Amino acid sequence: MKKKTVIKKHPVKDARKSPKKQWKDMSPGRRAGTMVFSIVQISLAVAAWVDLARRPANQVNGKKGIWAAIIAVNYVGPISYFLKGRRTD
Repeated sequence: MKKKTVIKKHPVKDARKSPKKQWKDMSPGRRAGTMVFSIVQISLAVAAWVDLARRPANQVNGKKGIWAAIIAVNYVGPISYFLKGRRTD
């Protein structure tokens, strides 16, 4: 009779696969923090897109389409647009 081979999973590889926390698993403080950061992020993006849409192309450093895509990047995009994308002269 053949001996059955048992394949053991590597413990380090399994440890890296942590399940994502769901909303219901978060503490109330964590939920509040997530909400605040989400609201700030969305507000920054909306403000940047509105400013970009209303601003004439000659007052924008670069192409407006590229800036619209950059603004979609979390936090970095809108802040970059406000610091580097607008001409102030």
